[in-house]
Amino acid sequence: MSLLPLIFTAGWASGINAYAVVLLFGLFGITGLSDDVPEGLQRPDVLIAAGVLFLVEAVADKIPYFDSFWDSIHTVIRPASGAVVAALLAGSDGSLPQLGAAAVGGTTALVSHLVKAGLRMGINTSPEPASNIIVSTLEDLGVAGVITLAVFHPLPAAIIAGVLLIIGIVLVVFLAKRIRRSWRRFRQWWESRQRPALPG
Repeated sequence: MSLLPLIFTAGWASGINAYAVVLLFGLFGITGLSDDVPEGLQRPDVLIAAGVLFLVEAVADKIPYFDSFWDSIHTVIRPASGAVVAALLAGSDGSLPQLGAAAVGGTTALVSHLVKAGLRMGINTSPEPASNIIVSTLEDLGVAGVITLAVFHPLPAAIIAGVLLIIGIVLVVFLAKRIRRSWRRFRQWWESRQRPALPG
């Protein structure tokens, strides 16, 4: 595998759904479809944990406003996962220093995560939940498709990931007002959950 394009793509995908990235890489490795997947990603405990958390995220990511709460607690998790996956890939290849690979993977994951979180806040201004479900499903399918392509054709996958990242950044800038409005609503939603219920 071409390592740098693969690391960039894995970072982009980790910023959207880190658990899916770990699960997919692990499955490609354990089934023998790819000989280049690090052993650390093929461990049964890692695959089970990633699978369970992927299923939890598949539900949480489709609930309006709760998806933004989920994104907020993953602001550290997704970049960290992108950095770890990148370091493991570099360690199994040896052509790139692990620290540099981790920096590329983690930084790309952070930017991708911030774009995802911003776009989802903009989408939360819609009054119906269907848009959240559709966008979340498209994100999951996009991550699966791009990671699958990256395992076999890293450079085209990295180009696609880069284009999608740029489009996402442009959309976040375009939807800035809606995102700010959604942020205010999210804060109100969160504060309402913190207030104790009044006795009936």
